[in-house]
Amino acid sequence: MVIHGNLQIDLKEKTLYLEEGEMVVIPRGVEHKPLCEEECHVMLIEPTGTVNTGNAGGDLTDDRVEWI
Repeated sequence: MVIHGNLQIDLKEKTLYLEEGEMVVIPRGVEHKPLCEEECHVMLIEPTGTVNTGNAGGDLTDDRVEWI
């Protein structure tokens, strides 16, 4: 969900453009690349255990789960 700003999400076959107050559900297993031109505040809602880099791994992987 976009809290502030605008967010672009590139999918294999199309691009989504989200504005403040809008949200999208990306189904499990669908490759996607979020990006923004300027600062954007978003709220991510993901199942427990979801890794931020998917199955790519690497130095950017953060496996610390924060419970809110």
